[in-house]
Amino acid sequence: MRAGVILRYVGSVMLYVAAFMGLCTIVSFLNGIDDAFYLMLLSTILTFALGSFPLLFVEKVDSISNKEGFVIVSVSWLVASVVGMFPYLLWGGELSPIDAWFESVSGFTATGASILEDIEALPKGLLFWRTSSCWIGGIGVVMFAIVILPSMGGNRMALSNNEISSLAKDNLRYRAQMIVRILLCVYLSLTILTALLLHLCGMSLFDAVNHAMSACATCGFSTRNLSIGAYNSPLIEFIMMLAMLLSSIHLGVIYATITLKSNNIFRSEVCRTYLITILAFILVITLSLYVGEYYPSSLECLRKASFQVISIISTSGFSTADTNQWPSLAVIILIFCTLMCGCAGSTSGGMKVDRIIVFIKELRYRIICQQHPTAVFRMRLDGYTQDESQMHTVLVFISTYLFTILVASIIGAACGLDLQTAFSSSAACIGNVGPGFGQVGVATTYNTMPVIIKFLNTLLMLMGRLEIFGFIQFLFTKWWR
Repeated sequence: MRAGVILRYVGSVMLYVAAFMGLCTIVSFLNGIDDAFYLMLLSTILTFALGSFPLLFVEKVDSISNKEGFVIVSVSWLVASVVGMFPYLLWGGELSPIDAWFESVSGFTATGASILEDIEALPKGLLFWRTSSCWIGGIGVVMFAIVILPSMGGNRMALSNNEISSLAKDNLRYRAQMIVRILLCVYLSLTILTALLLHLCGMSLFDAVNHAMSACATCGFSTRNLSIGAYNSPLIEFIMMLAMLLSSIHLGVIYATITLKSNNIFRSEVCRTYLITILAFILVITLSLYVGEYYPSSLECLRKASFQVISIISTSGFSTADTNQWPSLAVIILIFCTLMCGCAGSTSGGMKVDRIIVFIKELRYRIICQQHPTAVFRMRLDGYTQDESQMHTVLVFISTYLFTILVASIIGAACGLDLQTAFSSSAACIGNVGPGFGQVGVATTYNTMPVIIKFLNTLLMLMGRLEIFGFIQFLFTKWWR
């Protein structure tokens, strides 16, 4: 592999991050040059300088290998998280270096976990950077650069192949550059529409834009300490639920639905399963809340249950209620939502409902093979045949995913966390969900976690965002040779 070529492309991604930092500087300026103006300006200059350096000394190449493309994608996530620390470190206050790293990684991986106790105390420029980092990471750090930066040239294919999972490509039969443009178009349009609707419903323009960016990135960063619960508005909650739900569905399927293609939301097997599962979870939790008399009316129980189920299963992490106080049945269902999460090709993290469906079909296939050894079984998902290697990859992914949660939970328990906190924080971080249960519930933060657990959780966030194998493979030095 050519280190100079990798640095050149990572530098291009850093320029893109610097552009967003510059936008945050403008936001600070428009808000009367608040306390974030100079720190955002300095962060922009530093990031721009670091991104420009390799572009000046490394010549442009006509092609890159698949391995180089993979390393560029992985390193871009890491470097973006490092430079994303600059505004938090310069702000100082309650933020130590590990806290700045935690907040930055949580943003770029669109996890939404936070160590900040008083979010409303932050200046608007820094709040907007916090939201911008999750919006960049929601669709992928490299995805924007593939379209925006012309220097990528014909290398877009190698980069997009490593940024988009194979399951996500099944519903998009286009060239790589076209796929990226479709995903970005839907992502941007959904964000703008959500922001307009939230503003019309009474949110300030600043809050509306921030919450729209965060909802469409399925992150959960809010400008309020009480999250969406601070507004106590059924209409705002409905718009947020709709944005989170759509963002957790394959963006290509949304495009196909809008353009009246055949592989739309209404005909997709994955989407049907996903929506039916959400509806079933909402009904069960509503019933458990109503029977336990947690809220005064059945309608209020339905309202709270609907928002929290969609928020957790989409990996957004917004809240309107303290789920730590809910009955055990509701908590168990929400933990399953944390594991399952949204669809491939969306901004959600987690195992993805696509893999759950493949796992169930593979289980059925094995039972049939035991009963009828000569039977021929072809697995299809949304009309596309899944080959044996694809099914094997899914099974290994799920096994590795659950094993990683188990190991992280054991480490958490060894560091003094109770079982509920250790397990739910591990599942929430690797699933890019954000809030868990126990000490890391929706009404609390990760600030009380031991330093080693904070760092472990950031590794889980990156592992989840890079779909596990990418992160693990990246750590083995033998693979580099």
